[in-house]
Amino acid sequence: MLTVSFPAAAMGTNCYVFARERGSECVVVDPGIGVTDQLFEVLGELDLKPTAVLLTHGHLDHTFSVTPVCGGRIAAHIHADDRYRLVNPYDQLGPQLRGMLEQSFGKSATWREPEKVVSIHEGEPLELAGLTFGVTHAPGHTEGSVMFTVDEVPDGLDDAVAATVNQSVITGDVLFAGSIGRTDLEGGSDAAMQQSLRTKVLPLPDSSLILPGHGPASTMARERVSNPYLQALQGSGA
Repeated sequence: MLTVSFPAAAMGTNCYVFARERGSECVVVDPGIGVTDQLFEVLGELDLKPTAVLLTHGHLDHTFSVTPVCGGRIAAHIHADDRYRLVNPYDQLGPQLRGMLEQSFGKSATWREPEKVVSIHEGEPLELAGLTFGVTHAPGHTEGSVMFTVDEVPDGLDDAVAATVNQSVITGDVLFAGSIGRTDLEGGSDAAMQQSLRTKVLPLPDSSLILPGHGPASTMARERVSNPYLQALQGSGA
């Protein structure tokens, strides 16, 4: 599976591109702040044609560039419980963050909702660009946070890692290498996050490659023994 990832210009949000091969259709995941130039350069170099945008949740640092990437031609896919966040995510920003964005981009913060939006649900796989993305609803960071699972791994992995993994899990802000997503923002819930970690994350097989919304990739085998948030749940008999 051809996979490209790079961090956004702000907040280090990982933007991912998945495709079967060069010259094929592709799926873009979480186009964040200031990614359009680099994203379109990647698409041009690899001769990739976006067929869908997948959003792990509706926070602005994961959705900022969704409308220019979709361009009125392709749909943005987001869980039904976070669908409202695409109406105007700037309404959810505090004045400090709004000011930071306006200072960074030299203009007042504006938003245009994508023309095509598809509400997704757990248990309804998405067949896109020749790949199958499973959808797992894992609320806690937001009400509609999801993880996407693909039963393939990226080309070019280190041999030692490639020998231990057989599926990729795009975890958004549910699970990071060594940490988890915060739950103190609007729509977040520590109780829901603990339930998601217990019932959705811990059951992931050790052979899962973890592709998070921020920071480096990991594996479920590594997180199970080193992530303090997962260790705490396992230690409590979860």
